[in-house]
Amino acid sequence: MSVRLLVGALVAFILVTGALPLPQAYHHSTVAALQARPAQASRVRNFIARLRGQRLPEGIARTNGRIEATQVDVAAKYPGRLADITVVEGNPVTEGQVLGRVSSPEQEARLRAAQSELERAQHARTNAEALITERSAVLAAAKSDFERGKELVGQKIITQQTFDQRQRNFEASQASLDGATAQRDQADAAIRSAQAEVERNEAVLKDMTLVSPRTGRIQFQLARNGEVIAAGGKVFTVLDLHDVYMTAFFPAPVAGRLEIGGEARIVLDPVPQYVIPATVTFVAADAQFTPKTVETADEREKLMFRVKLNIDVNVLKEFASRVKTGVRGLGFVRTAKATPWPDDLQVKLPQ
Repeated sequence: MSVRLLVGALVAFILVTGALPLPQAYHHSTVAALQARPAQASRVRNFIARLRGQRLPEGIARTNGRIEATQVDVAAKYPGRLADITVVEGNPVTEGQVLGRVSSPEQEARLRAAQSELERAQHARTNAEALITERSAVLAAAKSDFERGKELVGQKIITQQTFDQRQRNFEASQASLDGATAQRDQADAAIRSAQAEVERNEAVLKDMTLVSPRTGRIQFQLARNGEVIAAGGKVFTVLDLHDVYMTAFFPAPVAGRLEIGGEARIVLDPVPQYVIPATVTFVAADAQFTPKTVETADEREKLMFRVKLNIDVNVLKEFASRVKTGVRGLGFVRTAKATPWPDDLQVKLPQ
């Protein structure tokens, strides 16, 4: 009985106090607080409306998506030990910036050996040139003796045997000059071969310098200074901040009407007050089941077409420091080019 009386008294107290008017000061403070944030409340209402698919005119479709960026791996072309790594994860990089190098004393020794071989071939050519000069002089003297011998043997001034000796000297001198010329040609070939070997080893050492292939940000650092890495081993993953897009999935009635190069809009969950301009750059040729990242089971059961909405490059250049991949949001596309964008989907960027 006592328990029933206690419960009844409590209910009566709640009813009476609920019927009493609130203090005037509390009423005014609550109203002021609500009026102080009308813009925020409006943005929240607009975002909720977008989530529910409300207030979208005919010819505009929306879906969930995720921000991604093109990833480029920086790998070692040749094996060696990492040295002089100058960046870490999160650092911005520019195209062509040196990120580090792969040290290989063996390769440096090969370059020195090739340079030595080139010098030896150049010396051989110098010697061949000197030999050609010497033998050319000998040939000139032998030729002069031979030509004078023709007249003298005709006049019976010298014997035929002497003339034959002069002729043999001339022919031997010619053959000796040809041999020296062949040595020079051989030296030239050796120089070209040694030069090619030097250039090859220099190219190998150049490729052992790790440079960024894109302007972007270091997403992952997979190896550190001092580590030995194999040929093809990945060292960095670079995010290309000039190629950022949202991956979204649309059903066939929407995907089939999209135009490559058509305008699109992106609204991100963390900043629903901003509307980012984008362009439809890719529509998959084959349908697929939507991935598990789509929240609702009924959506995952449908066959959808993957669509890429690339963010405007000028926007990316201006706000590169704010770009983050993996952020979820909404992607909006137009299936009818003549359909204007509603006011809450007009481009709006941070000031």
